[in-house]
Amino acid sequence: MRSHDTPREPALTDDECSFVDHYLAVVDLVARINPARSNGHAYACLRAAQALAGEARALLEAVELMWERGEREIHVATLTQALRALDGDRRAGRVTLPP
Repeated sequence: MRSHDTPREPALTDDECSFVDHYLAVVDLVARINPARSNGHAYACLRAAQALAGEARALLEAVELMWERGEREIHVATLTQALRALDGDRRAGRVTLPP
């Protein structure tokens, strides 16, 4: 049961879910490649970089499908809420340089 002070999760289309999922996968992979946050193992960076190409392609396909279906706008507020619900702030923070 949901409490009244818990924000509701936004309703997303399948295409929007795919867009968010692949976007976060790309963010996670870029974070794994980030040399400032690396554990110093080149092989881990290599594997993440190899996977990045496939995830970037999947992200492109998700956006192309949205376009083909007539979605001409990204619903910024809704997708931002979805990203936050999926810990997107923390995950995106791993892409930047540490203080």
